[in-house]
Amino acid sequence: MTASPASPESSGAPEAPLAAPPFATAAVIGLGTVGSAFARSLARAGVTVVAVEADAAALAAGRERTEGPLAGEPDARGRLSYTLDLAAAADSELVLEAVPEDHALKADVLRRAHGLCAPQAVFATTTSLSVTRVAAACGRLPRTVGLHPVGHAPEGGAVEVVTTPVTDPSVREAAVALVAALGRTAVPASDRPGFTGGGLLMGYLGGAVAMYERRYASRDAIDAAMTLGCGLPLGPLAHLDLIGLDTARDTLRGLYEQTGQAQFLPPPLLDHMVTAGLLGAKAGRGFYTWPDGPSGAPQKAAAEAAASRPSQPVRPVRRVGVVGSGTMAAGIAEVFARSGFETVLVARTDVRAKAALERVAGSVERGIKRGKISAVDGRAALERLVPADSLEAVADCDLVVEAVAEDLAVKRKIFRGLDAVCRPGAVLTTTTSSLPVVECAAVTSRPEDVLGMHFFNPAPVMRLVEVVGTVLTAEDTLGTVHEVCGRLGKYAVGIDDRAGFIVNALLFPYLNSSVRLLEEHRAAAGDIDAVMTAGCGYPMGPLTLLDTIGLDVSLQIQNSLHASFQEPSLKPARHLEHLVDAGFLGRKNGRGFHTY
Repeated sequence: MTASPASPESSGAPEAPLAAPPFATAAVIGLGTVGSAFARSLARAGVTVVAVEADAAALAAGRERTEGPLAGEPDARGRLSYTLDLAAAADSELVLEAVPEDHALKADVLRRAHGLCAPQAVFATTTSLSVTRVAAACGRLPRTVGLHPVGHAPEGGAVEVVTTPVTDPSVREAAVALVAALGRTAVPASDRPGFTGGGLLMGYLGGAVAMYERRYASRDAIDAAMTLGCGLPLGPLAHLDLIGLDTARDTLRGLYEQTGQAQFLPPPLLDHMVTAGLLGAKAGRGFYTWPDGPSGAPQKAAAEAAASRPSQPVRPVRRVGVVGSGTMAAGIAEVFARSGFETVLVARTDVRAKAALERVAGSVERGIKRGKISAVDGRAALERLVPADSLEAVADCDLVVEAVAEDLAVKRKIFRGLDAVCRPGAVLTTTTSSLPVVECAAVTSRPEDVLGMHFFNPAPVMRLVEVVGTVLTAEDTLGTVHEVCGRLGKYAVGIDDRAGFIVNALLFPYLNSSVRLLEEHRAAAGDIDAVMTAGCGYPMGPLTLLDTIGLDVSLQIQNSLHASFQEPSLKPARHLEHLVDAGFLGRKNGRGFHTY
């Protein structure tokens, strides 16, 4: 999973429009983050725009927000005018409201515009709630459409086009054409709470705030985990700062009021921050400090923040054992061998061990061809890697990584064996992504030497390692693994032993919600993926990601999270269960949510 925010326009030079916009004139009411981005995009596309605000202060701030990125673009700036008088919208072919997420306010603004504008004018609302409700209240139901940018301005690429049950087809077609003329991807969405992307995104972001509020992980740990572990260009807390914490709070509140789903209940911390004026990038401060506002970077980028851990005693680690023969085990063994560690790769049989070694050799060879590693270093790494078919082979290892199937009984059996053969003081780690680490530690006579070391696939590429200590883990055990992660070139995030840790605890509720959208026929699989890739810049849509992980593995993780937290939203979607029962497991056997 990877993400980049979205809005009605891109940063930097705009993309060339695919066609002329279907409207020559437009009024944009409200010049906040979304409204100013729409006004700017429309002007760049050749539309004459009148921008309307409620008072002089808001108008001045909105003008600066709109025109700031248009330096050097006199033609676009010349198409923009500003006013406090809504009557200036009377001759516009398109009226787009982007006022705060308050139904009464949106309805009032468009109701007044309805009395001023020609009957054929098209109205658009940026609400993330009910388009039909806004359209009915303003009195122009057939000629009103939702244009909901997914993500945040000023970067991104998808706009959800939301129609009411009686929206005129020509209005829908004009809205789709407009989005294309702005150089964005139009994604059809049904008028249900959260549409498609909005509900998925806000549930995920709200979960990140709740995790931070409960002090399970720090701001930097959460954002680093999701950027480095999932490839997202923005962590969730930085993303919220760019959306605006007030906008996010109001959107979550509206979704909760409509659905009653706990995932949308705004965490109290959001209320407190909004009350304190910490609204995010637009106010200069939210979860981060933004000295240059939304167009700049936060003062401390999560992906680059060094983990501030007190110095801890460490044990010497020269020889490492990796237990397992699958893709993850082979990748971890490659990481250690390439980093200079003598590495033993243990599988159940000699055949499996040699096959895993061949997998590593193939990966190293690809790295050499791509210039990622020199031929000399590649050969040296392979010379440091030894295959074995018995746990006794790791008897003299300083650190052992268990990387077998996500099955507690299997893992506990491995740890009993490691306890019996490994020398005193050896650090024993598990790569579990969803099971309690303490369950593995408890079957040994040395629980103080056991912790989680959760790598991400592909291990040679992904920089994150979640380091998971239990209530029994010794400080020098933790210090040793953090020091080893540094030698591997990995970013270690230290967290407590809780199901899902950071990444899976935030990722899998989002993935599960995407399956529910599909099974409820709220959106097609391609549209669900498109709104998150084009809209939020994720490298994969949620359904493609599930196919890549493996639907059987995903179901196992989802069941583990549900068993741990007993939250209804974590119960695996039935459609996921049905696909696994039918043997459709994703990419690995050619069919899952998509066909490969």
